[in-house]
Amino acid sequence: MDGVTLTPLKQIYNPKGDIFHAMKKSDDGFDGFGEAYFSTIHKNDIKGWKQHTRMTLNLVIPVGEIEFVVYDDKVQEFFSVKISQNNYQRLTVKAGLWVAFRGVNENSILLNLASIEHDPSEAISLDIGEIKYEW
Repeated sequence: MDGVTLTPLKQIYNPKGDIFHAMKKSDDGFDGFGEAYFSTIHKNDIKGWKQHTRMTLNLVIPVGEIEFVVYDDKVQEFFSVKISQNNYQRLTVKAGLWVAFRGVNENSILLNLASIEHDPSEAISLDIGEIKYEW
């Protein structure tokens, strides 16, 4: 889907604690830095739909598993992917696309490396049922 990129990420295993890469400014998908934040989601809960008008999302899952669905309302197309430690990738979503996500495991954690600082006036939210998707 145009505006969506999946980037495999490096994991370095260490008996004293592992390292999970997230993003470098030289990576594809880097569109500036505004803020980084973590969000949790519980198993089978769904957050969304949200469309950012200026923010590029860079989503990484260091703990648990989360299913993401991106919807392009201009071409009526869905993109979905499950990201976890076993499928460790960064999902980059450009502004203008709708995003929702569902917790697959208990207590999953999402990291968003956002291109701009949070600004509630630059995002549009819809109830989950307003865009029809079979979870």
